[in-house]
Amino acid sequence: MKQVESAKKGIITEEVRAVAAAEGVDPLSLRKKIADGVCVVPLNKNRKSRLVGIGAGLRTKVNASIGTSSDIVDVGAEVRKAIAAEKAGADTLMELSVGGDLDSIRKEVLSAISLPVGSVPLYQAFKEAIERYHDPNRLTEELLFDVLERQCADGISFMAVHCGINRLTIERLNRQGYRYGGLVSRGGSYMVGWMLKNNRENPLFEKFDRVVEILKKYDCVLSLGNGLRAGAVHDSLDRAQVQELLINCELAEMGRAMGCQMMCEGPGHLPLDDIEANVKLQKRMSNNAPFYVLGPLTTDVAAGYDHISAAIGAAEAARYGADLICYVTPAEHLALPNEQDVVEGVRAARVAAHVGDMVKLGRKDRDLEMAKARRDLKWEEQFRLGLFGERAREVRASRAPQEEDTCTMCGSFCALDNVGGYFKSALENGQKG
Repeated sequence: MKQVESAKKGIITEEVRAVAAAEGVDPLSLRKKIADGVCVVPLNKNRKSRLVGIGAGLRTKVNASIGTSSDIVDVGAEVRKAIAAEKAGADTLMELSVGGDLDSIRKEVLSAISLPVGSVPLYQAFKEAIERYHDPNRLTEELLFDVLERQCADGISFMAVHCGINRLTIERLNRQGYRYGGLVSRGGSYMVGWMLKNNRENPLFEKFDRVVEILKKYDCVLSLGNGLRAGAVHDSLDRAQVQELLINCELAEMGRAMGCQMMCEGPGHLPLDDIEANVKLQKRMSNNAPFYVLGPLTTDVAAGYDHISAAIGAAEAARYGADLICYVTPAEHLALPNEQDVVEGVRAARVAAHVGDMVKLGRKDRDLEMAKARRDLKWEEQFRLGLFGERAREVRASRAPQEEDTCTMCGSFCALDNVGGYFKSALENGQKG
């Protein structure tokens, strides 16, 4: 029995119990949230993966994306990046290859890690249409749905499917005079091109029930792709983007009623003052479906440091209710990420998720313990409490201080060391700590 069906019947599955224990929440409450569609657990009946809960009341999760390009096809490198992402603390992974043997690459990545793995089936569908017919616009419905089935059968746990692009969203895009930043979704742009060339409706929208049935069969989460997401801050919350968001929110409700686990995806590029509105719009219109945000990047001029721009946006998005953050690496807009880019992207997104959860979930205990460990110059405790304790230890060791209980930033001028003794009696009386 699938997770949504079990939850609606009042059954607490082993998966729900495991996620509840990991999150420190009541399994009865989590079961109800899955029944209501406000939490999901990415799964696949054909592959055992790490159990991860995404949604209301749970820790904000971090997704890392990898995949070959048409210019660089190095399967070994992608596998190493997947392993590095898991080791760096990613909660989920998306395998987004567009170059090489996509079925083979996907299987190698799935076998190398324990994370739930997601995909974007339009990439493979259009690639195979080009290989078979030498024209992406000759993609057939049967090939499209065959790719969905094939990827699910391989063990994909969540799938970004661009169902919300339809004639109405394209009409909105045309009426507003296109965009400053153009269309930046690879799958979205190909689907828009296919619809315009063939003068047809998007089969993923037109036959949404077929999409749902395929993913439901494998207990895979259907993540409604953001094909018209803003690729520039000046396109944020334009009519085309909001139209697609509205459609995706309606589809999320429909898919939920059909017994499928559902998420909605969001942009993209958003200035800070648009993030709260975007998250609240999605949550309100979808009846609180889990929200998967891509970044969001808060400026268009930070190439080389876009992981920082995205971390700023992700912290704000998480604060207001986003549930899953897709990382951005330092290579964004410039090149295919390498292994170190992946690690840096995951770490930046983890910081953002933690900062957001401090507000969203009211979880500040770890920061309080770190404050006291720093005040008392307890270095091992600081390394234990830090998000990246081993990295912190390496930095300190690389510039070792003369006085063991200080660091080389201040040395003998350490403020905490110099004044701490004067307040020793207050600390011993337990007033602060």
